[in-house]
Amino acid sequence: MSLDHAVDKRFNVLILCTGNSARSIMAEAIFNSLPDQKFQAYSAGSDPTGVINPYVIELVQSIGYPTENLRSKSWDEFSQANAPHMDFIFTVCDKAAGQTCPVWPGQPISAHWGLEDPARFEGNPAETRKYFLKTFHQLRNRIQIFAALPLHTLERTSLQQELNQIGQLTLSPEYD
Repeated sequence: MSLDHAVDKRFNVLILCTGNSARSIMAEAIFNSLPDQKFQAYSAGSDPTGVINPYVIELVQSIGYPTENLRSKSWDEFSQANAPHMDFIFTVCDKAAGQTCPVWPGQPISAHWGLEDPARFEGNPAETRKYFLKTFHQLRNRIQIFAALPLHTLERTSLQQELNQIGQLTLSPEYD
């Protein structure tokens, strides 16, 4: 099945991680705050913590992104019959990428955009904030590149290649 290529289509995106407390939540906020509103993003986890990391809330709020609809939840919510149909699914942690995922209706295009878990970072609060910000910038960079793709003109195979390449991107040294 191919991607609906309508120029004005709003694409549903699901970002998966194990705990759904940091990376996937940041990605959801970034996608849903893009100015063109081309995407409706959701995040979920295979084993959600049920709590969003406080550094994520602080970061998302400090940048002006809305947080009221963000919550840690299971990916089972999105495998139900009444769940939104997903066009894209991204895994942002290695553990979730290696797990057997539910069968997603409609064969969404998926890619692995793995990043180290900032919730596992050990340091003082200033160092931890910097590490979360670095992860946020990596996600935002990838999402902005993805959002700039001409989705309505790319064939599925070409789009898959683009998504895989985006997942390999790293930040410039200025963020280290």
